[in-house]
Amino acid sequence: MVHLPEVVGWGAEGPATYQPMATPWVDINASGLEGCRPDALEIAFALTNQSAVRLVNFTDPMLGQRFSKYLPPQDDRSPFEKLLPLFLELLTHTSGDVEEALDWMQEVDKEQGFFNEDYTIEDFKNDLSKHGIIGDHPTKGKGMGLTAKAEKLIRERALDQVFGKLKKSEQGGHALNRTGQGDEPTSDRRSYRFGDRIEQVAMSDSIRNAQQRGIDELRMSEDDLEVIETEHQSACATVLMIDISHSMILYGEDRITPAKKVAMALAELIARRYPKDTLDIVVFGNDAWQVSLKDLPYLQVGPFHTNTVAGLELAMDLLRRKKLKNRRIVMITDGKPSCIKRDGEYYMNSFGLDDFIVARTLDAAARARKAGIPITTFMIAQDTYLQRFIEKFTEANQGRAFYTGLQGLADMVFRDHTNSRKTS
Repeated sequence: MVHLPEVVGWGAEGPATYQPMATPWVDINASGLEGCRPDALEIAFALTNQSAVRLVNFTDPMLGQRFSKYLPPQDDRSPFEKLLPLFLELLTHTSGDVEEALDWMQEVDKEQGFFNEDYTIEDFKNDLSKHGIIGDHPTKGKGMGLTAKAEKLIRERALDQVFGKLKKSEQGGHALNRTGQGDEPTSDRRSYRFGDRIEQVAMSDSIRNAQQRGIDELRMSEDDLEVIETEHQSACATVLMIDISHSMILYGEDRITPAKKVAMALAELIARRYPKDTLDIVVFGNDAWQVSLKDLPYLQVGPFHTNTVAGLELAMDLLRRKKLKNRRIVMITDGKPSCIKRDGEYYMNSFGLDDFIVARTLDAAARARKAGIPITTFMIAQDTYLQRFIEKFTEANQGRAFYTGLQGLADMVFRDHTNSRKTS
């Protein structure tokens, strides 16, 4: 940083012939200078020192604050394009019920007035059919049903809402803390070794090494070759467990819709950024069962207790079939196990934490640890006694737990997935 020795005024003739004579830039600390134009300071200093300069910490008092009338950006979207995001959002809340979502749109229209004589609800339904969003085959018993295109749009919208817009990657994205023959190039260079791929050779660096012996007879030898170092990118098999017990909608709090959104967003995230990863989805209530990606928008909470053990056992069974070394379980729950199966019959207790159920649940967590499967639990209830249980559960598995409200759930799932790295 160069400090200007004195304040330079503006000449009468101006700097018509000024040309910078050298690079790089020299920063002038102009803090505290007043009453002179910034271009005059730069030019005068450059003419004196034969350098190209720029000012930092400079405020031009001649400019002050300028205000202009705010002109909102013009929205050129059609009425259908404006209303489609709302429709997709309502579909998530209605578990894919098209008729119910349209009824809700009409209720919202009474306050917002987005339908009119030029564009009616019937026009919107026709556009939904024309664009392949709804079809004649019902998905929930009667009326109109969602198409595969609509299901994908719902997942993509969940991704945009939860994780922001991401670019698709052609490689796995879980970086490891060591280098070698991997996927992701780094800034490091090393000498060529037998077996290195030709695309790893840093040609400009290798030619420069050969030039150091002279350019009259430019010849490149193996000793001149430099190779771009790469990082290993691991792949991961993940099972996402979603609690669909009745407690996920108790007390007027909708916990299942945010959980569904996170599941759909995580599925799209893995497809775009971590294509080598696998994702299976397990829901658990009285029992546990696997659901496909296209079933996610239709998930509903049932009159179920919470059989965490059944969910963990199914998740571990799915992961045992994977050939990937990195395996993990991500569980979204309100934390209270209240059901197990004993001798083929359900044993249930909704009052507090049952010691027998808790012991079986902790045993399942320990078995997952012995199998090398860490469990990351996202606890979305705030009850102190349930959080203490999750602490014991996490200790038994040597996994991780995040205590979060619904607002922070998505961000934590994203951070956990991108930061889960394991040296293979």
